[in-house]
Amino acid sequence: MILTVTLNTALDITYRVGALHPHTSHRVSEVTERAGGKGLNVARVLAALGHEVTVTGFAGGTTGREVRERLTATAGVVDALVPVTGPTRRTVAVVDDRTGDTTQLNEPGPTVSPAEWSSFQEAYDTLLAGASAVALCGSLPPGVPVGAYAGLIRSARAAGVPVLLDTSGEALRRGVAARPDVLKPNAGELAELTGSHEPSRATQDARRRGARAVVASLGEGGLLAVTPEGRWRAAPPARLRGNPTGAGDAVVAGLLSGLVENLAWPDRLARATALGAASVAAPAAGEFDRGTYEDLLGRVAVTGEATAA
Repeated sequence: MILTVTLNTALDITYRVGALHPHTSHRVSEVTERAGGKGLNVARVLAALGHEVTVTGFAGGTTGREVRERLTATAGVVDALVPVTGPTRRTVAVVDDRTGDTTQLNEPGPTVSPAEWSSFQEAYDTLLAGASAVALCGSLPPGVPVGAYAGLIRSARAAGVPVLLDTSGEALRRGVAARPDVLKPNAGELAELTGSHEPSRATQDARRRGARAVVASLGEGGLLAVTPEGRWRAAPPARLRGNPTGAGDAVVAGLLSGLVENLAWPDRLARATALGAASVAAPAAGEFDRGTYEDLLGRVAVTGEATAA
């Protein structure tokens, strides 16, 4: 079982409009609602790939109940969310069909009490006993300690479970020092962490700060990986138009599935790159276009070299 952690779950609402113009009214052509938050998106992609997945984190209020109802209807995903008093947040993505660009509006999430955080930690430790890998994903809701991910990483390492971290800001800075097995920042998060905007240098710097392996998402530039086994860059054969929301989560799913299947790093990166690109062709985060994925998988260019650990 792969475990994904989403401390700040959400009800993701996606609106599609013909063209987005500020300060005007818009007619929405399509509305999509999904149980969301980065780890839940990761879980849906993993389930579609045939993996058993359990999701945990927090859910509360009317929105939280709706998130849990939608999870129940998702094949292959087990709901282990911990209840909280505060309402789960909503996120709104507005997709401009003319350009493919997305405007994102994210609510902050519920305030988590010390008792609720303690309950989550107990549940997390229990779930680790049956996990083959764990992904810690997304922002921290109000009330959760800024060093939360660092503590969860240490718990996973103590249990012998490989852990991937995908977050930002101070949570990322503290988390990387706890030595996750894989760190998955995007270009902006990587620059914020290291102070460098040169991807190769920044990725190596991030690894020196504690991560065993760093896989940086560089947008159209694909993925750059620095690992104990070598350094590689993976790039899709072409840019796809569509909704990029959730592409990074599909990349995480590719990396995690490759990890538990013991794939070599070049194969993991090819899968992750193809999934990330195929998710852009899907209507909502946490989905990918299977035909596009299968077409791209054999055409992803992975370059680099293996090195001694």
